[in-house]
Amino acid sequence: MIKRYFLFSDLFLILFSSFCLANEEYKFDLSEIEKKSYHIGGYLEFRPILFVLDRDAALYELKFYNRNEGRTIEEYNGKLQVEGSYDKGIARLFVRTDFDLQYSYLGWDHNETKRMIYEGYLSLKPSDSLSFKFGKQTLLWGKGYAFNPVAFVSRPKDPDDPELALEGFITASADYIKSFTGPLKTFSITPVIFPVYEHINNDFGKINRLNFAGKVYFLMYDTDIDLIGLTGGSKTNRFGIDFSRNITTNFEIHGEFAFINNQTKKVIDSQGIISESKFDAKSHLLGIRYLTTWDLTFIFEYYRNGTGFTHLEMKDYFSFIDKGYDLYLSNGNDSLLKKASNVTEGNYGRPNPMQDYLYLRVSQKEPFNILYFTPALTTIMNLNDRGFQISPELLYTGFTNWELRLKGSALRGQKGTEFGEKPNDCRIEFRVRYYF
Repeated sequence: MIKRYFLFSDLFLILFSSFCLANEEYKFDLSEIEKKSYHIGGYLEFRPILFVLDRDAALYELKFYNRNEGRTIEEYNGKLQVEGSYDKGIARLFVRTDFDLQYSYLGWDHNETKRMIYEGYLSLKPSDSLSFKFGKQTLLWGKGYAFNPVAFVSRPKDPDDPELALEGFITASADYIKSFTGPLKTFSITPVIFPVYEHINNDFGKINRLNFAGKVYFLMYDTDIDLIGLTGGSKTNRFGIDFSRNITTNFEIHGEFAFINNQTKKVIDSQGIISESKFDAKSHLLGIRYLTTWDLTFIFEYYRNGTGFTHLEMKDYFSFIDKGYDLYLSNGNDSLLKKASNVTEGNYGRPNPMQDYLYLRVSQKEPFNILYFTPALTTIMNLNDRGFQISPELLYTGFTNWELRLKGSALRGQKGTEFGEKPNDCRIEFRVRYYF
């Protein structure tokens, strides 16, 4: 018994001496881990692009009918994005600016000064359950990765690069959140006031309207559910619901459904006759995310665009462009091409203008133990005309604060299809970002 006692005493003395020595060598400074009241960061980007043109495509004829750019064209893009925040008591000021510079076949171009502020708002949080925001903010509603049919109050994503920051709108919003015990774990409500006037959000819809939007959130039976609505007159009334649920820790399913009342669709036929129709549109999305044990990620989504064009309507549009191009070649008259151009912007020319799409993205983190390296492959397929786009990419982040991405895109489709009539067959881009 005495021998065991001395063993424990020696052990205690050794541990105590080590603790004292450690305290003498290392001093703990609380100021080093205190949260700062301000934050500034962002990135600087350079992104050259090479386009391989399709000179037989309808949209090439519409875009370059009076130019001869050859087989390829280059484009050089520069971007500076800076964001900063300042916290004081219950208040927080946040600003994100974005300045773009582009050199293309049209020469130098840059975004307008008023577009430089992507987000800029003041938030107030008088309690843990209540907060307010006033200013320009991005409301990312919806559970989809590439598509969001219920995102009624935000700008559409680019499905080819859906993680890019989106410019916000000037709004006033509130958030009230409450937690419970039982099947309903969390409830929150987000009312939004959305003004649209001559110099405020005038690209959203009809001006001189005060719109109201809202989202009600439930975490019920481990399922995220949102009820979403928009009314006010700038756009027709629309309502939606979305959900997201983790079936297992590495398998998630999500979906969205949107109902748009009295939607207007403008259609041009092969002879150039324009007609408008009004109908109640229904859009929906269903998707999954799956992560394997070896860090291979799958994102798969089906998107039904209830406001989109049918295959026949798109073929008529492309046929009219061909007719206008033939007229221009014969006598230099570009009136039909200008008419086609007028119905393209915001209509036929919007991203994914048709009705049914499949989206698949597969990415592998650090394959073959190559650190900081992530290859990926993205495919978008138009189910209505069987055209598709496939985009492989290589991402490397092995240098501190630097990100390098090489990405290519190939478009395939028959004559009269969405991807077959794009102005380019493929493109290659190299993105270099420096974060600060």
